[in-house]
Amino acid sequence: MLSEIVKFVIYSALIVLISKYILVSTLRKLAENLNLKAKTVGDVAGYATSVPEFLTITTSSLRGLSGASIYNILSSNVINLIQYLGAIILNKNGYKLRNKAIKIDLVLVCITIVIPILLLWFNIELNLIIVPAFIILYAFFRFLNNNVHKLYLQKEDRAIEMKIEKEKKWEKGNKKKTLKYNVILIITGILLFVIGELLGNTLEQLCNLFNVSEIIVGILLGFMTSLPELITFFESQRHHKKGEDNMLGVVEATNNLLTSNILNLFAIQTIGILIVCIVR
Repeated sequence: MLSEIVKFVIYSALIVLISKYILVSTLRKLAENLNLKAKTVGDVAGYATSVPEFLTITTSSLRGLSGASIYNILSSNVINLIQYLGAIILNKNGYKLRNKAIKIDLVLVCITIVIPILLLWFNIELNLIIVPAFIILYAFFRFLNNNVHKLYLQKEDRAIEMKIEKEKKWEKGNKKKTLKYNVILIITGILLFVIGELLGNTLEQLCNLFNVSEIIVGILLGFMTSLPELITFFESQRHHKKGEDNMLGVVEATNNLLTSNILNLFAIQTIGILIVCIVR
């Protein structure tokens, strides 16, 4: 029995560590190697840091623990927001949140927290009827995010474009680096899949042996899978220089937060719903 608890901690920690030190850092290097804008780098980081949620929700759904998934999503999204605000405050970038694009993005982030609360409050079953709504909401959130950035962050976009022109868009060795990063990502994905399967087996054993509530399991998973975001929120702001360029760090961190949250709720949760329906 104790061995199952130890396995749960080890597998969860491995997913977080691999995501933090290999997956996230490799994706960031790949994005920078291609000289992508801060917003795009933030989006890439958001996809990367949502991999742990994808693995835990997929494995729990395959084993019929669908109740844990919504609590996993809710706790992950809440913790992501808290970590983001903490990183902003500690980096003394609070005044940059006055930008309209950032404000709108944060409103969307809050909605990704309110929706699962409402689902739980009204005891709404997660079934195929919700899937189309989640897909539409995902597309709508992305549409708003892209357009508000075009409207209210034109100055920052011009700054990064000038920076790209100065540094040259494609230097010798970049193609080799891109290939290297892609190979690392493929290997990392396979490794995470294997560990995710082991975590799913352990999770099922814990629930059966100790009669652990799916609520507690979901919250614990949410905490564990949100740690990679904490790293990227701080890293994005430290990566850019102080002053005008630091706004790019806030843009990157905000897009990381929003992309991660909407992926968790609308995309990954949808995959969990589809898996449950197939398994049944």
